[in-house]
Amino acid sequence: MTDPAPFRLAYGTNGLTDLRLTDALGLLADLGYRGVALTLDHMHLDPLAPDLARRTAAVAARLDQLGLAVAVETGARYVLDPRRKHGPGLLDPESADRARRIGLLTDATRVAADLGATALHCFSGHRPAGLGEAAAWDRLAASFEPLVAAATAAGVPLAVEPEPGHLLADLAGFHRLRERLGGPPALRLTLDIGHCRCLEPAPVADCVTAAGPWLAHVQIEDMRRGVHEHLPFGAGEIDFPPVLAALAATGYAGLVSVELPRHSHAGPQLAAESIEFLRKALTDAGVRHGSEVS
Repeated sequence: MTDPAPFRLAYGTNGLTDLRLTDALGLLADLGYRGVALTLDHMHLDPLAPDLARRTAAVAARLDQLGLAVAVETGARYVLDPRRKHGPGLLDPESADRARRIGLLTDATRVAADLGATALHCFSGHRPAGLGEAAAWDRLAASFEPLVAAATAAGVPLAVEPEPGHLLADLAGFHRLRERLGGPPALRLTLDIGHCRCLEPAPVADCVTAAGPWLAHVQIEDMRRGVHEHLPFGAGEIDFPPVLAALAATGYAGLVSVELPRHSHAGPQLAAESIEFLRKALTDAGVRHGSEVS
């Protein structure tokens, strides 16, 4: 066996939307998770409702009581616009619309800092019809500049996720943005393991190794080549022991969070099954984990 994995197994609250947040956190702690990826949404720490600071403090106390680390995610589908998924976004034609997304992410940075979060997750959004690629990257860089400044001031890594179908869709896109902004230390990477299988040209374990120096957050689920569908473990094509071994070898010390946002109807059952699957995969990889060393 190698040294214990430095990362913590976690579960995303976007896969537990039928539970109250306090109940979801208690469930994850009872199952043995050591972290949670908290999506700011109307049912879980609504970023637009009154008394955000007070409610954030209550969540921080609950996390501390349960011994759970947290990353803050910002992928709520309709938190800003009840009619447009993930709208408005950082690439929208109207500057006022882009400012609304920037404002939400800036508020989320403060929430992440108040929670002591390991990272603040975000993504680029889709390129609008009629917007050329070069102009889209110009707009994305301009939108990220105030976000990087806010993250730097707050001391929270801003972890952008390559998302299939978005302008920043892959690891090459992450490096394009990072280099465009001058390589700011606060700009880091959210790596979704399933997305690597979906569209990256390299094997998944090789993607993990290549991403290692910039990792601040990791999402994990099963997936098939060419199909962007988050699947429970065993329902896709990924061989997880080599992937987890590669991740442990990078020294990554953040959260590895199960990402099943379309399975909330079976969230408690899948949370239980997922941690058992990951524990076995870690054992098969020769990587000790929390349940073996605590």
